[in-house]
Amino acid sequence: MSKMADKFKKADENNRLLSAYRPLPPETLKSLREYYRVGLTYTSNALEGNSLTESETKVVIEDGLTIEGKPLRDHYEAVGHAKAYDYIYQITEKEGLEEEDILALHRLFYQQIDAEKAGKYRDVKVYISGSRYAVSAVSKIPAEMQKLVKWYNDNEKKLHPIELAATLHQRFVFIHPFVDGNGRVARLLMNLALLRNGFTIAIIPAVLRHEYIYSLEAAHTRPEVFVDFIADRVIATQLDLLRLMREDDDTVNDTVNDTVNDTVKAVAPQLSKTEQTVLNVISKYPNYSYEKLATYCQLSRPTIARTIKALQSREFIRRIGSDKTGHWEVIGKEDEV
Repeated sequence: MSKMADKFKKADENNRLLSAYRPLPPETLKSLREYYRVGLTYTSNALEGNSLTESETKVVIEDGLTIEGKPLRDHYEAVGHAKAYDYIYQITEKEGLEEEDILALHRLFYQQIDAEKAGKYRDVKVYISGSRYAVSAVSKIPAEMQKLVKWYNDNEKKLHPIELAATLHQRFVFIHPFVDGNGRVARLLMNLALLRNGFTIAIIPAVLRHEYIYSLEAAHTRPEVFVDFIADRVIATQLDLLRLMREDDDTVNDTVNDTVNDTVKAVAPQLSKTEQTVLNVISKYPNYSYEKLATYCQLSRPTIARTIKALQSREFIRRIGSDKTGHWEVIGKEDEV
């Protein structure tokens, strides 16, 4: 298996682990969207030289305040990016990609900066500082954008979501259709493609600016370099989200874990490997459904059902409450210790 395939496999595995937490409660989903709304806005703007810190970005987009001593444009970029971020969730469930989606993202981001240029393709020649490659000529932009949209719609179900998202970003930047804001729109489009295919968004921190620019430049001749870079960022963001999810579960389950760990260890020699795995997970996550247990343990649902039935019949666990709203409880078996 190639290095790239290994990374895709790892990302897919992380996605399966994350799916065990879905569907998320509305409050949790809202909180996560706000968390990444600030995180993506801050990092994407910082990559382009915006001077606002992450905490300042949060204050600007959530409270509408201005930061003393910071350029007004930096505030406009934060507010505009947050609006564009909200928009990608409005079109996540939409079928296909249209040019108007891309124009709308730029319009939302750039409206306060320059209303006349917002959501409109450039009519002047531009250069990318530090690049040896020219972007699309003004006269070719409309046709190139139509080709880009067609390419995406033709390949959305054919390519791995990470390759699809990274390549969409890469191709868009090579066209550079707007006079400014191309990088931010590219990253929004990339994350739209990831979200549509069940993945988390990918955060590119400003400290990786050099690697980010290098991989984009290298992609002119070796596209896989940029795909590899984005795969790393997807995996890193997934791991960050898994950490947040597990910390939340740990907070709820710490008291339960302290009382059942000794029991689990005591009965372990009497159980098969699969039974031990399921019992360990139940002891830590007593609210998990059959589906979540199957995903977390990477076992089929029938295997989970058989294992739970065996554990129940041997009185290692019991169900408290209904199948829908209840939870599992590990039973202490002092006579068998």
